Amino acid sequence: MAEKTLSLKVVNLKGEEAGTIKVAASVFGLKEFNPQVVKDAVTVYQSNLRQATAKTKKRHEVHGTNKKPWRQKGTGRARAGDCKSPIWVGGGTVFGPDGMQNYKLSQNKKAHNLALRAVLSEKAEKGLIVVDSFKLEKVSTKDFSAALKAVKAEGKTLVVVDGDNDELILSARNINNVGLVEYTNIAVYDVLNFDNIVVSKDGIKKIEEALK
Repeated sequence: MAEKTLSLKVVNLKGEEAGTIKVAASVFGLKEFNPQVVKDAVTVYQSNLRQATAKTKKRHEVHGTNKKPWRQKGTGRARAGDCKSPIWVGGGTVFGPDGMQNYKLSQNKKAHNLALRAVLSEKAEKGLIVVDSFKLEKVSTKDFSAALKAVKAEGKTLVVVDGDNDELILSARNINNVGLVEYTNIAVYDVLNFDNIVVSKDGIKKIEEALK
């Protein structure tokens, strides 16, 4: 049985139509999926960006004397061992963050690929812009900015790089609201976070091959 395909419009960097490209419907035309896999993919991505920067002082780390504040009996006060007790103001913290927290999460490859296919399918309906080529004659932020305007990439735009392309990287890196990512590193969060995804025909095929 032949695999179902769908056609995506292709434009050049001048915004002119340059034909169509057929892609797998299982990657860019997914209709039914469990939204939970997308939520899980975003949670894993954001959690893995977290760093354990929160740190509180434990009882033995609080600066101060270890001397008993008053004698054990006969004062009418509650007994106290030292002023670093967690129940005292300025004392140590019990069970607080120690700077060694591990926020790393993972998602199995099958579920991650399903989530990526789901968000790419949604973006294919509105927001996925396929260009025939990213070949630039020279490094020029001005020219590439004009190209994005020509292909109607308005708002936050993610440019997917499909190989060594220094001219593209250097031209796009200083444009406001434009992100760059290698096709091998594209994440579910990236697709959701940007209004537009701009990718070349070669890049589309490489993404398709990786997710089949």
